[in-house]
Amino acid sequence: MTSFVSFCSRFGIAVLLVALADFLFYAQPAGITVLLFAIVTAGAVVAVHPAALNSPMPWLKPACLLVALLPLAENVSALSVSVALVAMVVFSLSLAGRLQHRIARIAGQIALFLLAVPLRFIRDFIRWRKTARRFGRRRIRFASIAVWVMPLTLGAVFLTLFGAANPVIDYWLSLIDLLKLLDLIQLTRIAFWLFVLVCVWAFLRPRLPRLVRRIPRATLAVVSTQAEKITTIGDILFGKPAILRALIVFNALFALQTGLDAAYLWGGVALPDGLSYAAYAHRGAYPLIVTALLAAGFVLAALRPGSETSGDPLIRRLVYAWVAQNIMLVISSILRLDLYIGIYALTYWRIAAFVWMGLVATGLALIIARIALGKSNEWLSSANLLTLSLTLYACCFINFAALIANYNVDHSLEMSGSGTPLDAEYLRSFGAVALPALDRYYMHQTGHLTTWVVDLQMADDYIAEQKKWRAWSFRGWRLTRVLDNRGPLVLPPPSQPSMPDR
Repeated sequence: MTSFVSFCSRFGIAVLLVALADFLFYAQPAGITVLLFAIVTAGAVVAVHPAALNSPMPWLKPACLLVALLPLAENVSALSVSVALVAMVVFSLSLAGRLQHRIARIAGQIALFLLAVPLRFIRDFIRWRKTARRFGRRRIRFASIAVWVMPLTLGAVFLTLFGAANPVIDYWLSLIDLLKLLDLIQLTRIAFWLFVLVCVWAFLRPRLPRLVRRIPRATLAVVSTQAEKITTIGDILFGKPAILRALIVFNALFALQTGLDAAYLWGGVALPDGLSYAAYAHRGAYPLIVTALLAAGFVLAALRPGSETSGDPLIRRLVYAWVAQNIMLVISSILRLDLYIGIYALTYWRIAAFVWMGLVATGLALIIARIALGKSNEWLSSANLLTLSLTLYACCFINFAALIANYNVDHSLEMSGSGTPLDAEYLRSFGAVALPALDRYYMHQTGHLTTWVVDLQMADDYIAEQKKWRAWSFRGWRLTRVLDNRGPLVLPPPSQPSMPDR
């Protein structure tokens, strides 16, 4: 019966959260409301786990969660929402006492949690039905209805009295139109309610699926025999002699590639006929990253903790040299991409490539640290996941659209005398965030702040959107101040072709 009461209380809280989500999000722009809903949901999680506040430092977990939710105040994006979602999962599991203490295991728990979200409510509902049958269906139904009779009755009485005493409440009550409320019941809205209910329920009852089952002893014996055979074959293909030879060959090949990059990218040696620096930079950036990733996988497989190869001094030195060359390859990839951007401008994908290359270089450096310090692969995974988390968190506070717009304007052919002509249409696809950069471009071209009709409309629409409190964000507030302080605008002369409104 206790589990049934717990189910009902959590379900009531979930319904309230669904109502709040409908008010904040349905047919409304997403902004500061995402942060507000996340905070309220976190408060609901604390309410259903009050014992978690008995820890020595009860403020620590909520404070960490608040820090993770701060990107939502800066800007609502797929990245900031993902960071907040992961933080909410960790917060819920920690309050429920189901969180592991190592980062690598936490990552696995987060993945299992997210995979189990669609089925969490259905499974709990089935369990509740079984409990109802156990205690008697009629008794449970009567109890579930009777428990709401007194609160709803007295609540209606109090609301009536408040309406009689308070004209504001009376006005609100007069606005209630039951027939109009029926118009709100739409299939899309019901689907939205169910989606929110399933999501918030997973946080109110954080559980992880059990994927590991017991294996019969006979099966274990067969698996053990097969493992012995595989180990014997593995000793031939991936034993110490094979790894030693592979490292020698790999170091030689990587030294060749590093030497070519040093000659052409840093030494200024002329490229062969028909090959430009742009083509050289573009063709090599991404394949080198794939190469570095494959090299990292080989190192992890070759120097497993406790293996024969991990204790050999020669192999360890060859691995150090090879990983160092991989780091040089990543640096070369970054330089290649920088050369390519200097010619063909900056885009979202090229920024993502910079971030990805930095993460790969850090991961390779961590591999060296793992080998030198004698750490486990789990330590390496935890360190990489921590680096990735901190990087993504920092990216939430970077306005990449403004960064791209400013860079492309400053390095355009019209502004710097080199590079490619400015692709204004690409910058306009970012929205109003690109307008400050375009203003500088117009000032340089015409000597005064010239804009197109489409820019005027874009700025007006953005300012009007930000006036809605649901759409507020710190980044949007800053941009609105810049747009409000723009100087007098001059439309293009009639002789110039005007751009169509969009």
